[in-house]
Amino acid sequence: MVGAGCIVGVRAMETGKPVWFAVSPVRGRELGLGISLVFFLLCIPGPGHSFSIPFQRPGDCGLRQYYDRASLSCQQCPDTMRPGPEGTSCVCLPGYKLLSSHGPVGACLKCPGNMGVTSDGWDCIHCPNGLTLSGNCQCSPGYILIERDFNGTLLNKAVCVDCDENEPSFTSSNAFGDRCERCHDTFINRSNSCSCQQPNILAGGICFSRANNFLSRVLPTIRFGHLGVMLRSEWLSLHLQASAAACLLYSNQTACQALGNMCVMNMHSLGSPDSDACFIFRYIYTNTARLGSLHSIAFWRPNLPWLYYDDQPGLASRVLTTSPFPSSFSFKSREQEHSSKLPFVAALYDVRGNFLKWHTLDGGLLQLCPDIVTRLDAAYTFGTTYEQNCDLSLAKILADYPEPVFYDVYLSHPGSDGHRHIWPVPVLNLNLQYNELFVNQGNNINNWLLTRRIFLVDTLSGRENALTNLPRVIRIASKITISICLVPNTYKGLIYPPLMTVEYTDVQIQNPNTQTVKVSFSVNYEMRQSDSLIQTNVAVGVLGALAVLWSILKTAAWKRRIGSPFVDLTTVIHFLIFYAGALANVFIAVTVGSAFYWLILFKGQQYVSVFLPLPVEEENFVTYVGCAFGLKALHFLYKLVSQLSIDIFFIDWERPKGKTIKSDDGLKSDLAPVSIWRTYFVANEWNEIQTVRKTNPLFQVIAVLFFLEIAGFKNLALMDPSSSLLKSADDYIAPWSQTLRYGVITALWLAIGLLQALFFSVVYERFVEDKIRQFVDLCSMSNISVFILSHRCYGYYIHGRSVHGHADTNMEEINMNLKREAENMCSQRGLQPNNDIQTFQISICNRMRIQFDRVHANITKRNGPSRFLQSSSTTSEQSTKAYHTMNKFLSSFIDHAFKDMDYFVKDKLFLERMLSMEFMEPMDKSIFYNGTVWIFLLNFAMSMYAQISFN
Repeated sequence: MVGAGCIVGVRAMETGKPVWFAVSPVRGRELGLGISLVFFLLCIPGPGHSFSIPFQRPGDCGLRQYYDRASLSCQQCPDTMRPGPEGTSCVCLPGYKLLSSHGPVGACLKCPGNMGVTSDGWDCIHCPNGLTLSGNCQCSPGYILIERDFNGTLLNKAVCVDCDENEPSFTSSNAFGDRCERCHDTFINRSNSCSCQQPNILAGGICFSRANNFLSRVLPTIRFGHLGVMLRSEWLSLHLQASAAACLLYSNQTACQALGNMCVMNMHSLGSPDSDACFIFRYIYTNTARLGSLHSIAFWRPNLPWLYYDDQPGLASRVLTTSPFPSSFSFKSREQEHSSKLPFVAALYDVRGNFLKWHTLDGGLLQLCPDIVTRLDAAYTFGTTYEQNCDLSLAKILADYPEPVFYDVYLSHPGSDGHRHIWPVPVLNLNLQYNELFVNQGNNINNWLLTRRIFLVDTLSGRENALTNLPRVIRIASKITISICLVPNTYKGLIYPPLMTVEYTDVQIQNPNTQTVKVSFSVNYEMRQSDSLIQTNVAVGVLGALAVLWSILKTAAWKRRIGSPFVDLTTVIHFLIFYAGALANVFIAVTVGSAFYWLILFKGQQYVSVFLPLPVEEENFVTYVGCAFGLKALHFLYKLVSQLSIDIFFIDWERPKGKTIKSDDGLKSDLAPVSIWRTYFVANEWNEIQTVRKTNPLFQVIAVLFFLEIAGFKNLALMDPSSSLLKSADDYIAPWSQTLRYGVITALWLAIGLLQALFFSVVYERFVEDKIRQFVDLCSMSNISVFILSHRCYGYYIHGRSVHGHADTNMEEINMNLKREAENMCSQRGLQPNNDIQTFQISICNRMRIQFDRVHANITKRNGPSRFLQSSSTTSEQSTKAYHTMNKFLSSFIDHAFKDMDYFVKDKLFLERMLSMEFMEPMDKSIFYNGTVWIFLLNFAMSMYAQISFN
């Protein structure tokens, strides 16, 4: 402003001291712009400016300070004020009235010494009967303090008005002492006034007669049976006697519900001679029998909650298995979605007996473990076995459950009248004590005592002395199991009423921040497995008996093949080994069949007729699988030893050729030796075909793993009705069923194995190569036969004698021989004339075996102690000589050179092929059976793989 001077004060940035600038009127205009620039620069935060403020909490404030929520700091109250109850404002000191109120702090003025502060705190008034510690007027008990008239004008002096406790008013001061209200009926009925005089008893605002002696000696105790602790509960001390009196004398429904809740807190325990909550409830229940029952249920009295099913022996069995639930369920009913869900509902009550609401169990109402809603609600999908486990902190439990909520659980269903009806769900409380015994923890259903109401967490009854104290013991429903049993022989999904089993854990509070408790929630589906178990055992018994007959036949065949007519210890051992293998096949057949049955029937059913066996009921199945593994392992070792003891000899039909040799004496004719390389080559091919299989083991394993893990076939082994192969991240994953896992794995393994075998037999061996038949052709081309003795008098023969006479020749002659054979210009390759059968099973006579052993002994002699007495050259010569002797002997035997050791060729009977045994015993002549050696070769090649596959 022109013509006026101003003084501007700023604080130097470096020294912090104020510097005053005097600005004259003349130069004010010129300096105005500069000063504004100075202030602008001072207000801009520099590079090192900090926004940090002190951190203070309400607990950091002192006795005369309050917590200012605007500045987030502690502020001092004025001298006439003190911090309020919440600690966020100031209130006047006792004896001070409020003058003004601006924000959390106002102004107070002390009232004169003979006056008190009004109830609203804004005025001072003369008091008739002195002052309270807070500086307000007080009246005697039963009197009402009046400070203003009807239009709100302050009286000169407060007045104490006496409530008329006599007839006809019957009024007394309310709990706040600010008005007169009519007395409770119990006072009027007992004393015709508002006072509960002797010999009556006053409890919880109710006046009742001492004539009910048990009400006068009620014990407000809570028993924690597993801990062996009995506490005096502050909650029961305040409310048990009053609730019992109001329920017994006046049929107050809220009081009866509260009394029932106290009994539930005491685990429904019965048999105690003391007048605890359950004793009083049973007393009232018994003495109200004349009132009848509700909804035609004998255990449900009017005005009383339904807590017990009574204690008659065998009642639990009748409740659970007599009447089916009136509604049916299915697995895959899209038209009726409700039939694939369990429609549980619950009536909720608070601890004071007030009804809260009806609520479905969806959303995890009874599940303490947190999870997403999709997985929580999966517990009530019909047919889904559900398991949920977690560890909960006691600090969180104390914070989330300050008071218990009580649940009466029902299962809803459509009624015949078109309206919804509910079916009560019985509860098996494992903590219930009857005459000091935990009767519900046994397996005898006739001893069970079923109850109704449950709670999840009780942090209230374990508080002693004061309800604000930390509880000494809390009780948590640590294990809740809903069991659903299928009605026998049903094809419509009928079930018996579900049974809810609850087990509570009593936890003594020591350090809630570090203590945890394990909780679980599960839903199981059961059916009577005795029929299927009997059928399985019958199948095992019948097939086991057939296995005995089969083992006897196998032993008889083995005895015939070794040429021994006597029954000795070796025979018994072989019978047991054969029986072990046959019994292993029985167990495999039964377990695979059972697994397929459960897999197909359970997953494929729409109208439910079966449930999966529980893990406990799968013990026999697991035992059978284990026995099959052990017995098959024993039989595998026997197979291995048997294959290591097989005698194999390669007969070389090639004869030496004569050739001319030049010498000093001129030309000389001599025999050229036969090459051994053909025999070595055929023997090497024999070793290679032992690894030939109809299936590729590596592809088999990879394919099974692909379908299980990638394609999702493993999800078929889950204990739920879903046949979906894929699961999303939000889906609930049910527990695995051992039976279904075995069924899925064996189904995939057998299916892929059969497809491979079919492919190799139909496609690969026909259009690519058949190594077994190629080996037989190789034997013919090499002019070498294979003589195999798997038993002493039984074996196999591959006739590889060349139809061309020689195989050790040049390329031109081999090509010419093959061309002649292709044009059918030579005889056939078979052992018999005009026959092309080259493979045989042989059963040799005893005389032939003795001669074979005599010649064979010379071959194996070099392995004995004589090798230390002879030189290596001598041993080699003996072995070579023995080899030629055996070759000549077997070739002569094949050529019918020995009349006393001859043989004949015949076909095996169909029954002989089926039983894999020979009915005709070779006495004087050996027997060659046509065309079955390739089966031996295939079995010999696959036996090791088959044994490993089944194990």
